[in-house]
Amino acid sequence: MTSSKRSRRLSPRTSSALSSRVYRWQHTSDWTAHQLGIALHAETVRIHPFADGNGRSTRLLADLTLLAAQGADEPPATYDWDVDKRQYIESLRRYDQHRDPTELATIVMSRPIGE
Repeated sequence: MTSSKRSRRLSPRTSSALSSRVYRWQHTSDWTAHQLGIALHAETVRIHPFADGNGRSTRLLADLTLLAAQGADEPPATYDWDVDKRQYIESLRRYDQHRDPTELATIVMSRPIGE
């Protein structure tokens, strides 16, 4: 396998972490679309899959997840990433301990596109 082909694949650790969050979303009803996007963001931050660009990539993944998971009756929204950095990092660390996106989802709010 060439290195270019290898770089396009997710590592087993990344794939497993993200798959478990998607599985939970599909088989339970206790997370909102907002919390699912935040959980995928936090998992990807925790795994740190890239040498560079992790923040941009994980924020984009969260925004795309939120857009895809929203109900058809909801206005399209993305996250507002302009948050208190210290509070955000502390919340990410707590997420690492218990894997509950609730606290982080209250820090990173969403807003309708165009607002």
